[in-house]
Amino acid sequence: MICLAKESDIPEILKLTAACAKALVEVGIYQWNESYPSQEKFEKDISRGELYLLKTDQEIIGTIVISTFMDPEYHSVSWTTPNQHNYYIHRLAVHPQHQKKGYGKLLMEYAEEYARTNRAVSVRLDTFSKNEGNNTFYKNRGYQEVGHIFFPKQSKYPFLCYELIL
Repeated sequence: MICLAKESDIPEILKLTAACAKALVEVGIYQWNESYPSQEKFEKDISRGELYLLKTDQEIIGTIVISTFMDPEYHSVSWTTPNQHNYYIHRLAVHPQHQKKGYGKLLMEYAEEYARTNRAVSVRLDTFSKNEGNNTFYKNRGYQEVGHIFFPKQSKYPFLCYELIL
């Protein structure tokens, strides 16, 4: 079941993202760390009504942010479509114990259908350039690479920006 997150879900969400960060580090991907994703980010996501959870039997196994807000870092990107009627995906995570079971795909299908239903022209996101699995995942979903941005608190390497035209 996919549903909106509540403030009371934050401790479990932080455990999930910490497990994801640990699993990434174990394979040499330094994408998430102790400062990202933060409790403050999730609180803001919830206050905007943009943080969705994938739950089974009341266990949170995945998260995704579906937002209309364009982060300032994205303004320098040469997006394919105009900067209007776009949705942005952030903080997609599936607990390592539940990865490789299609849950990331399920969350992305939900987000893309949500964007279509709300008449978006595209879905935009970024992912760490050194995370080959994520990059392949988005390319296989039809996303086109359109540029890159940097998040110095996360890594010295770029994050690749992708867009799916709906």
